[in-house]
Amino acid sequence: MSKQHHTHTQVGDVGRYVLMPGDPGRVPIIASYLDNAKHIATNREYVTFTGTLDGVKVSVTSTGIGCPSSAIAVEELYKSGADTFIRVGTSGGIQPGTKSNDIAITTGAIRHEGTSLHYMPIEFPAVCDIDVVRAMKSAVERMGLPHRVGISHSKDSFYGEVEPERSANSNELIEFWGAWQTGGAICSEMELSTICVVSSILGARAGGIMAMHGEGEFGPLDNLIKAAIESVRELIKIDIAKER
Repeated sequence: MSKQHHTHTQVGDVGRYVLMPGDPGRVPIIASYLDNAKHIATNREYVTFTGTLDGVKVSVTSTGIGCPSSAIAVEELYKSGADTFIRVGTSGGIQPGTKSNDIAITTGAIRHEGTSLHYMPIEFPAVCDIDVVRAMKSAVERMGLPHRVGISHSKDSFYGEVEPERSANSNELIEFWGAWQTGGAICSEMELSTICVVSSILGARAGGIMAMHGEGEFGPLDNLIKAAIESVRELIKIDIAKER
């Protein structure tokens, strides 16, 4: 067996379920909520730990920032044995009244980026797996966390969102933001759409659970991480019930 070129993972290294933060520094933090988590590999922006949850192998792999590196992660982790990819990270709240650290449970993503176009025409939707969404909603409701369920906006430029006036096409960016808000999109980030599209092509599952930045200070991500872990726990139950 040969290791994958970028993630340095191979069959047997990762579980079926993979939590995917952008920041490599968050990987060991998330993995600490698993049982017997061990470091598997580090290369470039990709750090992987694998442990167990309720006796089932679960992994955590960072993607770095943006859709290109996220696509590579999904491709290589799939070849290493994973089939369920859950983005765990931060995002900007889009809807008025969003409080910082409110949880976003995503049902799909706006493909306002370029990477997914290398996989599917723009008309193809970036959708999250229904069982993954169900598991997240059940976990977050059980935990009593403030949350929204809806569509994310995936983009290629962080500063195109937070400082659109600096761009030569600032009017277009501002108009787009208004459109996403009117359409009910709940958050903006930089990875989910491609994770969804690549997963669709591979016959895998994708989802996203994120802390949103909104009104007030953006605090620690403890609730987000616990919600992500509990979401996987719920998804394991759903999958086991289907196999019976």
